Amino acid sequence: MQTRLNLETGAITGAMKQSERRLCDLAGVFADEAARAAMNPETVVYRVQMHDAEKEGTPGGLLFGTSVVMPGKVGDEYFMTKGHYHARRDTAEYYFCIAGQGALILMREDGTCWAEPMERGTLHYIERSVAHRLANTGADPLVVGCCWGSDIGHDYESIARGGFTKRLVEMDGKARLI
Repeated sequence: MQTRLNLETGAITGAMKQSERRLCDLAGVFADEAARAAMNPETVVYRVQMHDAEKEGTPGGLLFGTSVVMPGKVGDEYFMTKGHYHARRDTAEYYFCIAGQGALILMREDGTCWAEPMERGTLHYIERSVAHRLANTGADPLVVGCCWGSDIGHDYESIARGGFTKRLVEMDGKARLI
């Protein structure tokens, strides 16, 4: 079966895996836990599709995927992905924005945190040993493509324990990293 990427929506058809994260899956991710708990727990925050032509963990291979982060906020904090480091910290990754507006939030292991604005056509190189997450700052879905080594693995636990040192919130109608 031929695999295809829809360049408008980021949807992958053919050989792929997919997952979805709802508000009920994201306890502890947002600063305002009471606001998250008061929202519909079935609200979809983001979806991920991964082209799985290579088995995860295979040295030397590449994987490709798309993430779609829905518009919305928990309190004043934008909908975002959980975020992760790579299990193999010596590996990098590429993200590119297909549609929407948002931010790529990055954090070094020493806690230095910054954000890069994302809009259709922007390309982002994620350096080694840098945690990363996506946030949607717009009114439409944020659609991001990514390419990474098949043997890098994902370390979500470090972020679940320690979080990011800064959060992307709406203040005075603008996205601000605080």
